[in-house]
Amino acid sequence: ELAERGFVPGMSKEEQDNLAKSETLAIRISNIANMVLFAAKVYASVTSGSLAIVASTLDSLLDLLSGFILWFTAFSMQTPNPYQYPIGKKRMQPLGILVFASVMATLGLQIILESLRTMVSSHKEFSLTKEQERWVVGIMLSVTLVKLLLVLYCRSFSNEIVKAYAQDHFFDVITDIIGLIAVILANYIDNWMDPVGAIILALYTIRTWSMTVLENVNSLVGKSATPEYLQKLTYLCWNHHREIRHIDTVRAYTFGSHYFVEVDIVLPADMPLQVAHDIGEALQEKLEQLQETER
Repeated sequence: ELAERGFVPGMSKEEQDNLAKSETLAIRISNIANMVLFAAKVYASVTSGSLAIVASTLDSLLDLLSGFILWFTAFSMQTPNPYQYPIGKKRMQPLGILVFASVMATLGLQIILESLRTMVSSHKEFSLTKEQERWVVGIMLSVTLVKLLLVLYCRSFSNEIVKAYAQDHFFDVITDIIGLIAVILANYIDNWMDPVGAIILALYTIRTWSMTVLENVNSLVGKSATPEYLQKLTYLCWNHHREIRHIDTVRAYTFGSHYFVEVDIVLPADMPLQVAHDIGEALQEKLEQLQETER
């Protein structure tokens, strides 16, 4: 667990605290930058009227919504209500992602249809004034540069969450460059290059969300845990108490973002019920202490 969070074995408590603060700062900087850069790209979209820039802005909206979903679900899960939600709120995160994935896929499809319509029926020249061109190119280059700096900054951490932000920033650099190239080519060479760039970016957005949907569908339908995790559970159960004769069943499947674990152990037939209950309850508490286990 410490290695996943970016801590190096042998670090002092103070060094671990400082590293955790630095990682939290990196995440906050990334979120603030995403909001500011999204606003800048919205302005560039309105100024240019470019479908490619709109598609690139849609991809930035994806990042903002993803961050909001993670924050909202984390906040919701920290405020449990055992009366209304007796099994917790762990499934809120995949459900929220599925809802927003549907919205994003619909928006991406709408951009593709609008781009195709523009390519087929529009005879209007795509043209930017010198002032519009300066604004659009300046904004997109600035956004790309900031994102590139964020890539380098976030990659300096070993924390998996911060590294995920670095990957998102890197993909944003690619989409921003594609959007900018499409606008410049459409302005100086031919109109159809702008909608083609928009289609490429929209397809990328739909593909990204489709992969996210598949991952979260598996977590909702109860996909079996990995063999390594099942082996870990079996080992813990077998070494839990010397009176355990054998293990009948070890089953773990996805329950939101965590696993629901079912274990059947066999104890001596003549063992008092009170002792058997205590052994089973102690094993349950041990398994629920695992980071991946929900219950």
